[in-house]
Amino acid sequence: MTNAVRIGLPLTIGLAGFGLMVLGNDATLLGAGLVLVGVALLVALTNALMRLAFRSQRDREREAWARRYFDRHGHWPHRGAGA
Repeated sequence: MTNAVRIGLPLTIGLAGFGLMVLGNDATLLGAGLVLVGVALLVALTNALMRLAFRSQRDREREAWARRYFDRHGHWPHRGAGA
């Protein structure tokens, strides 16, 4: 389901826009196609930024866990006590 939204939605919107630009025979359809292609790019960019934000949050949570581990044990989790 996530891939359908993340990849399928911008792809569908972009294809509809290109279809309007290619098959349309007046300026209104060309403009509508350009708007749809722009919207598809914005949706794809928003998806990419959201994925980066979630990945960054996971990194922060791992770092916070490692700091708590260090506070309790006196060494970092990936190193032994003698390192």
